[in-house]
Amino acid sequence: MSDMLPPAAAPPLDDENLLTEILLRLPPLPSSLPRASLVCKRWRSLTSDPAFARRFRLHHRRNPPLLGYFHGVFDGLPFEPVRFEPTLEAPNRVPPGRLSLQLDSNLRVLGCRHGLVLILDWPQLLVWDPFAGHQHRLAYPPGFDPDKSNGAVLRSAAGAGEVHFQFQVVVSDYYETCVYSSETGAWGSLISTPTPSGNSPDSDTRVRELQLWKRKTGFDGVASWEMGRTVELGKLFSMDSHDFLTIQGYAQDNNLVFLWTGRSVFMVKLEPFQCEKLLDTNKWDRYYPFETVYATGT
Repeated sequence: MSDMLPPAAAPPLDDENLLTEILLRLPPLPSSLPRASLVCKRWRSLTSDPAFARRFRLHHRRNPPLLGYFHGVFDGLPFEPVRFEPTLEAPNRVPPGRLSLQLDSNLRVLGCRHGLVLILDWPQLLVWDPFAGHQHRLAYPPGFDPDKSNGAVLRSAAGAGEVHFQFQVVVSDYYETCVYSSETGAWGSLISTPTPSGNSPDSDTRVRELQLWKRKTGFDGVASWEMGRTVELGKLFSMDSHDFLTIQGYAQDNNLVFLWTGRSVFMVKLEPFQCEKLLDTNKWDRYYPFETVYATGT
């Protein structure tokens, strides 16, 4: 009886499931999937599949790149044009026009998170997913003054895979907070925070040093905060004794802050510590970092 040879294994890249797993692990940069799509028709078909794009975004959701930031100049006017400025170099640089919103009204960005942008389009709030093209409008919560309150948006856990456009919006002022859920389509009850008597509610983001804290969980499952190192900002920037730096934005996933010296804006990565000058300006702006996975295979 002659020996029977086992069937030859398919080359790794001919295995559809294995190829998918390999492509999912490409860096979450805007150029990754377009470059992969140029290899052959098969790779192009796979990387341009909307189901693969959703898996790619889900796989990299905890480490999205910083594509750029939205900002607007505040000169005493209630609204200014919303502008997007890319921070990545070519070939990963996203054109500003790709993140433009054409509306016949004045807009103001309130926050960005999980690839969503929260915009004040008075008298409404607008939640915008630039790459998916989704928009959702909701009424501003009663009792809040848009000029004296802040907002934030985040994608709900149920919509992490972006199969559903599910999110939560938080609006708060000095004393109260209100949360909106797209799942219920309604604002929740007001959450009040008592303010100690004699304390001014005016916020002060002027700093001369940064203290870096880490949240750790012990063996008993109890979480606590532990202070790390302190960064003396006066040693990094040219500052007079009466000068202060102001924190103008924070990118949570990339662990960096935007600092304004009164003359220039710097992007400071906290760990590992790196500092990059973005622009020179004497105008007080707000900066809203836009962190997300731009998954397109074409």
